[in-house]
Amino acid sequence: MTQRSDAVTEPAVPPPSTGATPPKMKKVAAASFVGTVIEFYDFGIYGVAAALVFPTLFFPALGTAAGTVASFATLGVAFVARPFGSILFGHFGDKIGRKKTLIATMLLMGISTVLVGLMPTANTIGVAAPIIIVFLRILQGLAAGGEWGGAVLFVSEHSPKAQRGFWSSFPSFGGGIAIILSNATFLITALTMSNETFVNWGWRVPFLASFILIGVGLWIRLSIDETPVFAKQAKVVGVTRTPFFDAFKHQPLQILLATGATAMTLSLTYVGGPYLVSYGSGTLGLERPFVLTIAVLGGVAISVAVILGAVLSDRIGRRRMILIAAVLAVIWTLTLFPLLDTRSHLAFALGVPVTMFISGLATGPLGAFLSEQFATRYRYTATGLSYSLAGMLGGAIPPLIATPIISTWGSFAFGCVMAGIAVLSIICILVIGETKQYELDSDEVSRRSAAPTPS
Repeated sequence: MTQRSDAVTEPAVPPPSTGATPPKMKKVAAASFVGTVIEFYDFGIYGVAAALVFPTLFFPALGTAAGTVASFATLGVAFVARPFGSILFGHFGDKIGRKKTLIATMLLMGISTVLVGLMPTANTIGVAAPIIIVFLRILQGLAAGGEWGGAVLFVSEHSPKAQRGFWSSFPSFGGGIAIILSNATFLITALTMSNETFVNWGWRVPFLASFILIGVGLWIRLSIDETPVFAKQAKVVGVTRTPFFDAFKHQPLQILLATGATAMTLSLTYVGGPYLVSYGSGTLGLERPFVLTIAVLGGVAISVAVILGAVLSDRIGRRRMILIAAVLAVIWTLTLFPLLDTRSHLAFALGVPVTMFISGLATGPLGAFLSEQFATRYRYTATGLSYSLAGMLGGAIPPLIATPIISTWGSFAFGCVMAGIAVLSIICILVIGETKQYELDSDEVSRRSAAPTPS
């Protein structure tokens, strides 16, 4: 295999492929779907546990409020690690291939999650408990940083152009299913055991259950070939020695714009999911089984919206679909917390699914949208990095700052922060041009400027 470092003009390559056949696409989509189910299931169960039990299990000396903040801070640690995971696994994904790298990320994520389920609490090993939890969260974050970007590329680089949005949505669809599974698992354990039993050991069951998903995911991924787009790049053009530096050399603004455009989606997902579970059961005083039931409905809402948004993006364009969701997000986030603060069960039952549905409308096209932004030789790195940086901005920071903002200025002030993130995404989306017409295995994407002309 030849290597190259920084050439801007690609040598001539064979005509772009028309994509894999439908039967093969189903298998490819299943491989990426299962991987992201594991990723988001692991992140989801940690988020629910961070909201429900981790403050008392791992941060008992801090008290309720500070313990909750510290618990969500450990959730945020994984988001900080994700960009480094994107760089690390993106490097190998752009050099040795998507398939081998995705197998590594799945193993790292799954093993880390099982170890969380085996963790002694602070009452057993003292201050070592939160330290080990943070370490395991870092490992999860590294794995997640390499998983989502690679999973969407694995599908998009197999897909026919006309259906790229639909097929590329399956990793995100897996995320929606994972939200359902994670909350349903906690709901079942909460309904079948006492609160004392749940706190003592019941919370461990969802973490240990991920072992089953790992086995299924590895079996599927090992049976799939490398993507034809990467295989052609490696054979005809060669691979770059430094994908991270090449990405920032040739498309730095595109990375920043993609990050900003994605931030709104992840802020809605992680506030509508883990944070509202904590807010509903803690601040609003709603019953835990009710809160978890509505969280399951939120997973259903985002799953439906992911497919809807993806299918529409193949017709009206990625940019327009994400823009519609962002505008809805501005309106909804300013409405959400005044609605929730009525402490009505109906308000909570409406607030969570609507938040997740709007997030899903943007999440559906996101896999194809980010894949179409970058050249093949550093696509894994740039796609994963954009998504991970957006995860820090939209997924980690809002849940972390929500409690102090709400306690100081009220819940509407936090809604304004959420609306501000959505406005940032709108600005970035307006700058980015439409991309659904591009062939991923030609040099068309490579010729995109760092500041594309809006279409």
